[in-house]
Amino acid sequence: MARHFKEKEIDECRECFYLFARSGTITMLDELTVIMRSLGLSPTIHELRSYLKKKGGRLTFADFLDIMHDHSTKERLPDEILEAFKAGDLDRKGTISARHLRHLLQNWGEGLSQRGGFRDTNRHSI
Repeated sequence: MARHFKEKEIDECRECFYLFARSGTITMLDELTVIMRSLGLSPTIHELRSYLKKKGGRLTFADFLDIMHDHSTKERLPDEILEAFKAGDLDRKGTISARHLRHLLQNWGEGLSQRGGFRDTNRHSI
């Protein structure tokens, strides 16, 4: 799968992989979760379990690159985020209020804590 990545991307994947999979293989769901999320992907627990199961519960670095390629082709995170914010733009003006953004971040998905909330009430462009 190296042909699908630039050399710099492979180096970044390798560094992250071996930082968390010191034995050279991934055998635990937690390891795969941390590595993929550290590299900017957001796989679901179901997807992560499926990836481990397909490879017999042991992932080498080559297996990991296969998974990264497969997952990155189906995950369009920047597009999905933009579409989510557009859906929150009820007035269709290209902006949402900080209050509405705070509500979305605190109440959807993993959520944002009250302490990590936004302080200003300006509108933010999307």
